[in-house]
Amino acid sequence: MAHAAGGAAHVELSFDPVKAVARLRRVDRELGRVIKQAGPFTHRPEKVQSPFQSLFRAIVYQQLSGKAAATIMGRVMANYPKRSFSPKTVLAMSDKVFREAGMSRAKVLSVKDLATKTIDGTVPGLARLVKMGDEEIISRLIEVRGIGVWTVEMLLIFRLGRPDVLPVSDFGVRKGFMLTYGLKDLPHAKQMLDHGERWRPFRSVASWYLWRAVELSRNAETNGKKSSGKAGG
Repeated sequence: MAHAAGGAAHVELSFDPVKAVARLRRVDRELGRVIKQAGPFTHRPEKVQSPFQSLFRAIVYQQLSGKAAATIMGRVMANYPKRSFSPKTVLAMSDKVFREAGMSRAKVLSVKDLATKTIDGTVPGLARLVKMGDEEIISRLIEVRGIGVWTVEMLLIFRLGRPDVLPVSDFGVRKGFMLTYGLKDLPHAKQMLDHGERWRPFRSVASWYLWRAVELSRNAETNGKKSSGKAGG
């Protein structure tokens, strides 16, 4: 369910995170070790302005550092007075304005296509979106130029709080899987999907802990270097 607040909306989790974590620990010993180290599942869906705005932002941020993308996004939004940012106003804005803000030609084409497909209903509003299934959302949104499956999966996990999404193309999830199960190389999609069957219906929660596995490894490496430095001194 989505609750509006100041023009944005929070989508509540549709599952009990405590029960989800307990199930994952029960069915997967290795993942259970990561869960024990990482602690409780603290993720909650981020505020959603609208699917259009979320996807617009996702397009701007693609293949850029957070800082660079935020700068470009700020320049773009500076062209829109308060509450005037919409699919219609995006279509009305000249490509030159977007290009001068720092967007590539391909991204300009993508946001214009996003605006068009929002107006024609291909990209639904939030009230409609929250009632749709994951696969239907993916199939609809990847019709937009520049929007791939990974982008929609991130929307499903981080904006819509869906419990059972496994983004097998995500580098962090793949690396976390490799670290968790002691693999020498990054896993293939089929290997992850096959293993992930035991995580249903909480594959999003498992993915979150695979991201945490990468953080834990990085922190352990940093602490190890600090300890080594102190010993050497």
